[in-house]
Amino acid sequence: MPEAMKEDLWRRWRAGDSISVISRALGKPPGSVFTVLKYHGGIAPAERVRRADRLTAEDRESISRGLEAGASLRSIAVSIGRPASTVSREVARNGGLVKYRAFAAEQRAQEQGRRPKPSALQVNPLLRQLVVELLSNEWSPEQIVGHLRLVHADNPLMRISHESIYRAIYTTRWKVVPRELCSKLRTGRPIRKNKRNTVKGQWRSQIIGARPIDERPAAADERAELGHLEGDLIVGAKNSQVATLVDRRSRHLTMVALPSRHSTTVIPALQQAFALMDDRLLSTLTWDRGMELAGHRLLTQGTGVEVFFAAPRSPWQRGTNENTNKLIRQYLPKGTDLSLHSQADLDALAARLNNRPRKCLGYRTPAECVALTA
Repeated sequence: MPEAMKEDLWRRWRAGDSISVISRALGKPPGSVFTVLKYHGGIAPAERVRRADRLTAEDRESISRGLEAGASLRSIAVSIGRPASTVSREVARNGGLVKYRAFAAEQRAQEQGRRPKPSALQVNPLLRQLVVELLSNEWSPEQIVGHLRLVHADNPLMRISHESIYRAIYTTRWKVVPRELCSKLRTGRPIRKNKRNTVKGQWRSQIIGARPIDERPAAADERAELGHLEGDLIVGAKNSQVATLVDRRSRHLTMVALPSRHSTTVIPALQQAFALMDDRLLSTLTWDRGMELAGHRLLTQGTGVEVFFAAPRSPWQRGTNENTNKLIRQYLPKGTDLSLHSQADLDALAARLNNRPRKCLGYRTPAECVALTA
């Protein structure tokens, strides 16, 4: 694939075009497009910027023409505005007065200018081993970085950025991180993709007596105390679903198995789940406009938990729950038949996530935050 076409490929990739769209635009098979992307792990190469004091391709053409015309190195240097020593070294390292060619010299300069710096994981086997172990446990790169900063605060050799870890994972040609660890990331993607906003709100029905989120206590908005939950349903194949409840302050997760999404089923299941939860986590509940909570008054009467509803088509108002559901999707991907997972299975999954460190908690776990909160 010509360099100009690769540049167009990366431009389209940065703009968010899919592989199939790029394939049609370039007239190349999707496999060829993916091969180019995979070589860099889907991470667009940084645009190279030539330093002002470096010779340009035009300068080298002038040198080549000057030598062909029999001009001296000093006169050539004056014509291009460069020191004579610069021109002398350029000619000497590219074949001399007779064999100097501008195109070959420019290519050589481009190749020598790359000199990629090795990753910290490539030069530090101990750090690499620890990162690989934590990735195998489904820790995200950011969680790993935060953990290392806490545990190895006095050892600069155990420092690395999350971006370096991502690059090592996706750029499999480096052979620094086993390629199968891509599947351990939440997304499970083999290459990096651009972020796209695909969240679509949907107005479904009116809920009688629904209290808007604006009436929720200020402590809930400020995450000042435990007990303010955000909830939603995760939907799977074959009309299966699971309820998720997340505390806004501690990010503590509770998952509830549901045989159906009808309000007559969801409300009793939530009441049963609340009976088993820590009382400190039961103050308010914020839900979307789904009709599964149409019987919210019965839930409040039975548990004392006040229920509030986010505005239609506004998932960001329950951002804590939305983000947690994305973490759950690492274990329960879209298309999974959720009815195959028992309540015990869901409790084990929730415990796993509650014991993973979170960046927003200073890399403490939700379980630790609940235990440390009076």
